[in-house]
Amino acid sequence: MIAAALLVPIAGQARADDDVTKMTASEIVGAITEGKMTAQEVAEASLAVAQEKSGLNAFITLDRSRALAEARNVDQRIAASGASGPLAGVPIVVKDNILVSGLRATAGTPGLDSFVPTRTAPVAQRLLDNGAVLIGKTNMHELAFGITSNNAAYGAVGNAVAPDRFAGGSSGGTATAIAAGMAAAGLGTDTGGSVRIPAALNGLVGLRPTTGRYPSEGIVPISSTRDTAGPMARTVADVALLDAVITQGDVNLDGVDLATVRLGVPEELVANLSPGVKASFDDALATLEEAGVTLVPVKMDDIMRMSGEAGFPIALYEVKRDLTAFLADRAPDRTLDGLVAAIASPDVKGVFDNAVMGENGVPDEVYRKAVDTLRPAMQEAYRTLFAENTLDAIVFPTTPLEAQPIEGSDETVTLNGEAVPTFEAFIRNTDPGSILGVPGVTLPIATTEEGLPVGLELDGAADGDRRLLAIALAVEGVVGE
Repeated sequence: MIAAALLVPIAGQARADDDVTKMTASEIVGAITEGKMTAQEVAEASLAVAQEKSGLNAFITLDRSRALAEARNVDQRIAASGASGPLAGVPIVVKDNILVSGLRATAGTPGLDSFVPTRTAPVAQRLLDNGAVLIGKTNMHELAFGITSNNAAYGAVGNAVAPDRFAGGSSGGTATAIAAGMAAAGLGTDTGGSVRIPAALNGLVGLRPTTGRYPSEGIVPISSTRDTAGPMARTVADVALLDAVITQGDVNLDGVDLATVRLGVPEELVANLSPGVKASFDDALATLEEAGVTLVPVKMDDIMRMSGEAGFPIALYEVKRDLTAFLADRAPDRTLDGLVAAIASPDVKGVFDNAVMGENGVPDEVYRKAVDTLRPAMQEAYRTLFAENTLDAIVFPTTPLEAQPIEGSDETVTLNGEAVPTFEAFIRNTDPGSILGVPGVTLPIATTEEGLPVGLELDGAADGDRRLLAIALAVEGVVGE
């Protein structure tokens, strides 16, 4: 429960449903620009929740003074000219591997604990330039190399719905902060599912845009082939708004008649689901059919095989190259060897020691096959799948199982009675789209009997982000949680 002191009136008198920390970004913008609340009131409410729920460990850096100063600037601009940006006063959070000038950017690792950049990443700057108010930098899986956000250096991020469960990762802090009411929207990064997985596990909407659609400068990298920033929020409309601001495009989405939509249902991505995820997803498909959507069973066996062969070699080869280049440009007093030596999380340290550094790194010929042969073949097979089946998108559960307990889940989780590797289990459905470089959006469709969120993902054609968001908006209208 949010304390009564955090309720802000939006229509004259305070009401029980006037809790600003549960409002959408669009509602907040409307209320502020209409003079029904101030950006400072919104920021204060968000900061109060962040303090109240600090046990979730969503933040690495919470900056109260900066947030309030930014909020007052928004109020002053509105008072002076009536002008306001499309995100006027919206409280946001930014994952701690995305640089913001004047705030430390740790990427969740001790080797960058005192790194304070002097330039803001363009993807974050565009939100701030359009009126967003930054509440703080969020916790994450160390160096973005994991899906639980159980960080040995800065602590585990608790799930906003069930604090003893993990938040997902690697953008777990961003998801938890939004879902818990500390912000209305935020930025994560996604290399194999790191926006979509935590969004799904916390009951949010999250977008992985087409690779290269968002500026990548000023983000601590893993893989230039696979990395992208991505927005999270409570609704598809809010995510579409952030997407439009970041890409400097039209904020409006075209209307979609679900009776004209054809969605492929990949056999490989709907197999071996937990009972709760399977029941929720089956119900969602039935609802979509009732709404007129044409569901087309498809197979992606070749795409999945090539994904398995290409994914790790690309990421593990490029992190050595790309992270070295990032440090040389932005933090020249630090080296990759020094960064790796200071890694605190055993799972991340193991990856770097055993699969990245020195003679254990990916051989050139293995990388070249993955990036020059397998990935283009995957992309061609994906285009063919869409063309031969006249698909608008494919649809599947974002993760095969719901959020699992923080304790005991670093290495394995139990899926249908079998112990399976945690990382591989949770990225199974999201990783192929990351390698393909296509847009994917997750939205909440249900909660299990235990009250845990379940996400449904739609993946579209490359560069079809706005069309995919329009479809997601229509889908949300009939199956959204």
